[in-house]
Amino acid sequence: MIPFKQVDVFTTKPYKGNPVAVVMNAHGLSTAQMQTIANWTNLSETTFVLPAQDARADYHVRIFSPVSELPFAGHPTIGTAFALLEAGIISAKNGRVVQECGAGLINLTVNRDVQEQYSISFELPEPIITPLTTTQVDDLENILGCIIERQLTPALIDVGARWVVAQTQDANAVLETCPNFSKLAIHDREKGITGICIYGFYPENPKTHIEVRSFAPACSVNEDPVCGSGNGSVAAFIRHYSKELMAYNSIQSTQGRILGRDGHVSLQIFKDKILVGGSAVTCIEGKIKI
Repeated sequence: MIPFKQVDVFTTKPYKGNPVAVVMNAHGLSTAQMQTIANWTNLSETTFVLPAQDARADYHVRIFSPVSELPFAGHPTIGTAFALLEAGIISAKNGRVVQECGAGLINLTVNRDVQEQYSISFELPEPIITPLTTTQVDDLENILGCIIERQLTPALIDVGARWVVAQTQDANAVLETCPNFSKLAIHDREKGITGICIYGFYPENPKTHIEVRSFAPACSVNEDPVCGSGNGSVAAFIRHYSKELMAYNSIQSTQGRILGRDGHVSLQIFKDKILVGGSAVTCIEGKIKI
C-alpha cells in the first residue's frame, strides 16, 4: 500500500480546478505499472514520486497521461509539489523547491499566506517556438471552428509538452469554440503534438485578462480543465509577439468554465523567464494498492 493523494490544482475550492493523482512513493514500481495506474485513474495526468537523481533536486517525478509518459506538465508539477509539502516530505528552502523530471530541473517558488494556503509557481522550461504555415493555420481554423487572429501567426510552443497556440477574437470566442475532436486527434497525432491551446482577451477586466482552453484528444483528454503547460505556452506566445500586449507583466488567466470548473492561473512574463502559478487543495487522501 502506497500513500496517495488526489489534488485539485489552480483553485482554492475543492472540485473546481484540475485534479492530479499523486503516488507519493513510487520506488519499485515499473514503467508498466505506472502506466496501468495512470490509465486506471483516468485523469489527464498521474504522477509518481521517486528519490532525486540530481543532487540539486528535492525529488524526482514521472508524469503519465492515461496513454503515455510526458516529460513535463504544468498542473501535475504544482500538484505534486503541493502534495509533498503538505505531507511534510519536502520543505521549501528559502521559498524554493526543485523538481526533477523528464524535461530536466524545474524551479518552483513557494509562498504561504496568513491562512496557510500555498501558492506555487514553476519556471516554464525554455520554449522552442515554431510558427505554423498558412496552410496549417487554415487546417487548424477549420478543425476548431473558430476565427484565428492571423496577425499573430499560430505557433508550436515546445516546453516538453508541445502545444500549438492561437489567439481568437476575444474571450467570448474562446468560450464559444466547438472543435471537431475526431479530426483534431488525427491532426495532433500526425504532427506529434500534445494539443491545441486557444486564448482571447477580456475587455478591460482588472481581475482576469484572458480566457484559455486546452484541447488534447490525441492524449485521450478532449479538454483539459485547467492546463499549466498550456497557459505557460500561451504566455510564451504572447511574449514572442510582444508589443502593446506586454503592458501586462502579470497576466491573470481563467480556464475551465465550459467544464464547470473555476481555474485561475497567474502568468508572470519576463524577458528571461516565465512563471506559471496557482493554488491547490487536496480532495482525496489515502493509500493505493499495488
